Amino acid sequence: MADFNFIDEINTIFDDSVEVITKTKNLSEKLNQSAIKIISCLKNNGKVILFGNGGSAADAQHMAAELIGRFKVERKSIPAIALTTDTSVITSIGNDYDFNEIFSRQCESLVNKNDVIIAISTSGNSNNVINGILKAKEKGSFVIGLTGNSGGKLKSSADILLDVPSDDTARIQEGHRVIIHSLCELIEKNL
Repeated sequence: MADFNFIDEINTIFDDSVEVITKTKNLSEKLNQSAIKIISCLKNNGKVILFGNGGSAADAQHMAAELIGRFKVERKSIPAIALTTDTSVITSIGNDYDFNEIFSRQCESLVNKNDVIIAISTSGNSNNVINGILKAKEKGSFVIGLTGNSGGKLKSSADILLDVPSDDTARIQEGHRVIIHSLCELIEKNL
């Protein structure tokens, strides 16, 4: 074990992460607009619906948990749903229809006009996420997209695009977590 030394690699990882998070501050105006839209939605009896794949699914669940439970302060529960948690629904839609329909099928039944959708895809090219967005928009909801550098195909579907300035999936996800925590804090303080 003494022959290994990862200090330089560790420092590079931290430096890269700090650089991406620092550049993500350039999204402050869009983040402000997102918080205002979500707070307005919630004040008008809407809810926040989140979805994504893999690590983005975990981020969707994380934000829903922070809103339903609490982030920093004791308060009433905030209505949020992560469409990534019901394995019976996800697997039945994947089996009976297609994996690309797992979010659109759920949006068809759960999304209302006053809702805000938070669609998360580091590449911005996940077909099931884009299909979910299209169905949600068809139902009149507002869509906030969390992506990486270019926004991918999702760029043209989102009402607000929060595109973390990186092509590295890990760094994008770290940026998404700062965005999610920022939104949670703003929502909680202003409801």
